[in-house]
Amino acid sequence: MSVFGLWGWGILVFFIGALILLSYFFNENMIIAQYYLRKENSAEAEKWLLKVTDYEKQLNKNQHGYYNLLLGLIESRNAPMKSEKYFKKALSLGMKMSHNVALAKLSLAGIAMAKRNKREAQMYLQEAQKEDKNKLLDEQIKMMKSQMAQMDKQVQRGYRGY
Repeated sequence: MSVFGLWGWGILVFFIGALILLSYFFNENMIIAQYYLRKENSAEAEKWLLKVTDYEKQLNKNQHGYYNLLLGLIESRNAPMKSEKYFKKALSLGMKMSHNVALAKLSLAGIAMAKRNKREAQMYLQEAQKEDKNKLLDEQIKMMKSQMAQMDKQVQRGYRGY
């Protein structure tokens, strides 16, 4: 057997090793939950995310913030006001990617707007805009600002319309 006859096994071993290494650093339940969130299937994403029973023991310390972010995103589709605690916890635990921090702050701004807390909403929007260095959430931030302007017009006119 020649040296070139074992290439297939070498590639197979390489992929298996890469998969094991990837599953050590990134929890497979979180990866699958992210996949289902992108596909807009929050029920399936929640099912996979709830398989992580004790995130402090099962996940690396770097993933704790992302776990709470994913829980907050899922909860915000079901009950937006209850998701605030997950976003705040995700921010307090820390996340390395700035666009994820911006997403959490943008979600908190939306919750603050729903509570009619304009000052807090503006603060979170400004922080989200600072964190969004790659302008991934630029459209959502502009939309949120226009909704806030609409909220100002309603307050100025009053609720009776005069």
